[in-house]
Amino acid sequence: MKAITTILLITGLFLLTACTSAPEGITPVKNFDLEQYKGKWYEIARLNHSFEEGMEQVTATYTVNDDGTVKVLNKGYITKEQKWDEAEGLAKFVEGSDTGHFKVSFFGPFYGAYVIFELDQADYQYAFITSYNRDFLWFLSRTPTVSDELKQHFITKAKKLGFATEQIIWVEH
Repeated sequence: MKAITTILLITGLFLLTACTSAPEGITPVKNFDLEQYKGKWYEIARLNHSFEEGMEQVTATYTVNDDGTVKVLNKGYITKEQKWDEAEGLAKFVEGSDTGHFKVSFFGPFYGAYVIFELDQADYQYAFITSYNRDFLWFLSRTPTVSDELKQHFITKAKKLGFATEQIIWVEH
């Protein structure tokens, strides 16, 4: 009985941590500065998933809590229902505070990875993000529109890393 309990505990811990790792071949940015990253970001593009289905005007706002964790407030307009929706979460660093890799929870003790794999580290004007696998991809910007050159750079980088770029959704603002 003790062996079964141990196996279940190890399996449970693996499942909880597997969702907070970066996908193989994708490295989080180093020399990350949370103070520069905090604030409001506009979602420029994403791969679709159920929790953002049909949303436009999507933003993410990051606020640093006193304990060093990060409050995440995602907001978007559901076009079909003609209403705003928002979700509040909590992010914690996975590695050190100088690495752009968080675990984020919107549902209690269950965390998912938030991996910043490219960032305009000079001015913190754009970021490319994934989660624990390549089904998740976001392009965030400090402004609701970006240049065609930056869009192409995003597509090129995402394709090189194995994302399904033909499924990218460009978000209306």
